[in-house]
Amino acid sequence: MATATQSERPSAPPLPPPGETSVPTPAAPTPRKRAGSAETLVRELFDLAGIRIGGPGPGDIQVHDSRFYERLLKDASIGVGESYMDGWWDTDALDVMLEKIMRAGLRQKVTGSVRLRLLTAKAIVMNLQSKARSSRSVEAHYDIGNDLYTRMLDPRMVYTCAYWKNATTLAEAQEAKLDLVCRKLGLQPGMRVLDLGCGWGGFAAFAAEKYGCSVVGVTLSKDQHALGREMWKHLDVDLRLCDYRDVTGTFDRVASIGMMEHVGPRNHRQMMEVVNRTLVNDGIAMIHTIANNRSRRHGTPFVEKYIFPNAVAPSLAQIGKAIEGLFVLEDLQNIGPDYDRTLMAWWENFDRAYPELKHKYDQRFYRMWKFYLLAAAGASRSRDGQLYHLVLTKIGRKQPDCRVS
Repeated sequence: MATATQSERPSAPPLPPPGETSVPTPAAPTPRKRAGSAETLVRELFDLAGIRIGGPGPGDIQVHDSRFYERLLKDASIGVGESYMDGWWDTDALDVMLEKIMRAGLRQKVTGSVRLRLLTAKAIVMNLQSKARSSRSVEAHYDIGNDLYTRMLDPRMVYTCAYWKNATTLAEAQEAKLDLVCRKLGLQPGMRVLDLGCGWGGFAAFAAEKYGCSVVGVTLSKDQHALGREMWKHLDVDLRLCDYRDVTGTFDRVASIGMMEHVGPRNHRQMMEVVNRTLVNDGIAMIHTIANNRSRRHGTPFVEKYIFPNAVAPSLAQIGKAIEGLFVLEDLQNIGPDYDRTLMAWWENFDRAYPELKHKYDQRFYRMWKFYLLAAAGASRSRDGQLYHLVLTKIGRKQPDCRVS
């Protein structure tokens, strides 16, 4: 279940990119007037958000292909994203544009597209994050090339929200986040720690190096597993290519940093049962996850198709239901605003490194990745999504000293 230094525009999973922004088709336009009617309606909607088509302000857009208007009306978020990828429109500040759209509440003012309704129906009847589907979903995003991620991320290869409280660079902010997690877990030398969804092993390596722990990390990404094992082979870190549901053994501490977004609503409870099963009775677990403000069954069509297939961030209500009867929630911290700054730093790193990558990633991929990162930053800045740290203990344990920041 994703940046150097912050842009001057404060920043949105990553949450993931913005939500659905579809609109109703104008009432029975004649074929001759249809394009004009679509343009009129789109202009009116954008005016509600303070976005001018052809305007000079931050987040205003320049339309290069008039098909953009009907594309937006027909397919909403995926229409906006794909038409941007195809060069039909541009803006000087994607993050500002999407922040304005989210703050204006256009999702509440318009209806959903056919694609969105089909995605909802699919989520209702199928487990989109089953074991078979999970491995394919991971490959679609995390196995597209370590050369991209080594240039975009910090030296520890941490692909989750950083903590900028006292940091000025991405590397400092990620170290601060990892240390914050370790302190919330109360790590001590010699402890056995499980990292569910370990990525390239950044947290596992930090806990082993800085706190003297023995860490087992699990990931479904072959690329992450291969590079992580090479990077941290000098530390007491065991990275395994394994589904979280297949983990065995018990651990003093369990962490999950950026995995719950990929688990899916049908599997939230099972994930928490795995955490409960692998945690010793007096242990501490810590969950770091992007979160939606409302409970959802699936992500937006654009994110679903191009970025994170089958991923959907949980709501606080869904998390509460998943831990009911299993854990005591000892502490809850929201560092959501820090994700904006993290995404802007990732974008700056990627944009700066793209000349070294364009032989492998074409211009359409560049525009897709730009839309993903900056749209997510704008959504985060608008407070459309959150980033929660939950500290959990088994029922009956003495409350630990975990309320740190």
